[in-house]
Amino acid sequence: MAAAPTVQADDSLVEYGFRRVIITITAVLCALLEIVDTTIVNVALNEMRGSLGATLTDVAWVITAYAIANVIVIPMTSWLSQQFGRRNYFAASIIIFTVSSFLCGNATNIWELVLFRFIQGMGGGALLVTAQTIITESYPAAKRGMAQAIYGMGVIVGPTLGPPLGGYIVDNYSWPYIFYINIPIGIIATFLTLIYVRSPKYGEKLKANQVDWWGIVFLASFIGSLQYVLEHGQQDDWFADGTIITLSLVSFFGFFAFIWRELTYKYPIVNLSVLKDSNLRIGTIMCFILGFGLYGSTFIVPIYTQSILGWTALETGLLLIPSSLTTAFMMPIIGKLIQKGVPQTYMVAVGFLIFFFFTFWMHNIITNDTGEEHMFWPLILRGMGLGLLFVPITTLSLSTLKGKSIGEGAAFTGMMRQLGGSFGIAIITTFIARFSQEHRVNLVSHLNTASFEVQQRVQQLKMGFMSRGIPENEALQKAYAVMNGTVTKQATILSYMDVFLYLGILFLLCIPFILLVKRGKSKVDMSEAMH
Repeated sequence: MAAAPTVQADDSLVEYGFRRVIITITAVLCALLEIVDTTIVNVALNEMRGSLGATLTDVAWVITAYAIANVIVIPMTSWLSQQFGRRNYFAASIIIFTVSSFLCGNATNIWELVLFRFIQGMGGGALLVTAQTIITESYPAAKRGMAQAIYGMGVIVGPTLGPPLGGYIVDNYSWPYIFYINIPIGIIATFLTLIYVRSPKYGEKLKANQVDWWGIVFLASFIGSLQYVLEHGQQDDWFADGTIITLSLVSFFGFFAFIWRELTYKYPIVNLSVLKDSNLRIGTIMCFILGFGLYGSTFIVPIYTQSILGWTALETGLLLIPSSLTTAFMMPIIGKLIQKGVPQTYMVAVGFLIFFFFTFWMHNIITNDTGEEHMFWPLILRGMGLGLLFVPITTLSLSTLKGKSIGEGAAFTGMMRQLGGSFGIAIITTFIARFSQEHRVNLVSHLNTASFEVQQRVQQLKMGFMSRGIPENEALQKAYAVMNGTVTKQATILSYMDVFLYLGILFLLCIPFILLVKRGKSKVDMSEAMH
């Protein structure tokens, strides 16, 4: 009996016709804004470094600060929506994001920029999850798959749009414009939100003395420290660094303190009881693996093309666009298949299999002169795999939730996708560094300086340098340096091949677990989601 008002509240948020189109466009636009901003700065770091007089370590904080703010605020979005009303909270988040974008562009030193990026991340993290909840609740239960497909376009296309857009702006204008382009979109989105988005009827708001302040402190220390460790672990040599050890301990104890607090406090900041839903539990794990694959592959392909093949950021970004368009093209088709009752578990299993084929194909084709034509079809395959993964995983996660639980569930899936990406990038960078060292040692051990081929190559290089007027001794040193560079480059390529192979094996291992999800429920009937 008690559930009836919740169902009524859910149905009352369903929109039709023009209003639903406007709300969908607004929500997708905001999700796209937030995700593009996670990757758009990557290609502008050198320009920022030069104009703000910062070191490479300092400028890395421009990315880290945004990511930390994102993962701290995402789990709290559902609670904050309930306190301030979803429409007001969403509009406030867009305003915070837009104003801080303006401040980022006007920063006069690196630490100003880092502070404004942190504030931007606080607004941006909220955009992602709240947009997902707004879209989910604006569509009737039977069309939830299609709703997630539309939202998914923004989430999947976003990370790919960042680098080429950033590259184009930096090449043709200057780095502050990567932040300024957010301003007109933010203003339009704010007005559309205030006019069209509606808030659900929540219960009473909490008084200041009822707010779970300790929960907020424990969450921020656990998630913020973990994100820092993942972002900086490899460059700081992991547990050889005192800061990494300290923050790992803070994260570890913060995690248990946070769980204890949320399970024992009357008004928790994050409702852990929503994880009793088995679909959501499985979905959060799958979202973690999806984030690992999405952000991991979006990370490794650009560093391979730019560091090994010598491509520009713009060229790399253009390479990834057909893959994203494939995903966007597939999204509505997947949404339709879900509406027709095709089991999500089968789609996810096929998606993981396709992703395995993509990584295995990449493992086989990458060399020091691989061309765009060699990577086109593997990346199209990646786009198909992501299309088959994103919508079914997200729909499966939220399908049996109702009322405010949808927002709470979306917060968990959003956080796990972000953390999956952070783990993926951290593990990939570590593996590349370690594998490169191993391969270099192996290659050097097989490189016999007494062999005729090696001596002939060194002699050719030396003569080439001497023909440019370089003295013999110096020419010989340069010849050895070139040989050394060739070995290092080859070792790095072999490490990329290893990473692609291990990524593929990870996805292959997920397939049996996904197929076990079918127990007792071979398909999720979206029309049951609200009843």
